[in-house]
Amino acid sequence: MTVPTSPGPASPGPAPHSVALDLVGRTALVTGAAGGIGRACALRLAAAGAKVRAVDRDAGGLADLTECAAGLAGAVEPHVLDLTDLDAAEHAAAGTDILVNNAGLQLVRPIEDFPPDVFSTVLTVMLEAPFRLVRGALPHMYGQGWGRIVNISSVHGLRASAYKSAYVAAKHGLEGLSKVAALEGAEHGVTSNCVSPGYVRTPLVEQQIADQSAAHGIPAERVVSEIMLAGSALKRLVEPEEVAEAVAYVCSPPASFITGASLPLDGGWTAH
Repeated sequence: MTVPTSPGPASPGPAPHSVALDLVGRTALVTGAAGGIGRACALRLAAAGAKVRAVDRDAGGLADLTECAAGLAGAVEPHVLDLTDLDAAEHAAAGTDILVNNAGLQLVRPIEDFPPDVFSTVLTVMLEAPFRLVRGALPHMYGQGWGRIVNISSVHGLRASAYKSAYVAAKHGLEGLSKVAALEGAEHGVTSNCVSPGYVRTPLVEQQIADQSAAHGIPAERVVSEIMLAGSALKRLVEPEEVAEAVAYVCSPPASFITGASLPLDGGWTAH
């Protein structure tokens, strides 16, 4: 599906690698790295010189990511992992300097029709797994007195929408977990922040458009204009590379005093 957007002047888009960032010698772990925001973050951090552990259950997507990263200052190492294996997730995070919790999934259904097993899976992947990844990463971060935890939340971590009970619950929980990690990590030189975008141009959003279209009985283009972007002052989707630049910023030296925060990239949604 091609994601429709509202007519209007084209956005110039982000300048490539606009945040000065030198991560040579650092190890970063990015979950959900095979596509979308995770892929953009993995490439951005590798471009800054980091060795990136790219975690995803999609082996083919990871192989393509690794090929695209060839020639960057850092390196991308693919790790095929299903985050519902919580012990394996915690183990994978050991020794990382930067942790980007990005992996997510979505199902749009009214609460009375929402499958309990899917609700449990969403919470496992999007809240329990980040907890275990943070738990696995902190000993190394504390030991060296430096670390960056970046949780890819969502405007839905700050605002609720109907039919997204599991996703909204998980993102609200992730915002809280991030703040606790910030409070505990401050004395150890570890920051923890959320980057909270609105609707990003990713396959996950394309699926949401289809689900919302079915739930509301309206065409896909009306889902975007009347539902997804109804609360946004900027009537366009966010690009994955824009989210990756925000991630880069909170990892940079000028952001060392930013912790326990949620950085909205929501086009003015939460300004209402």
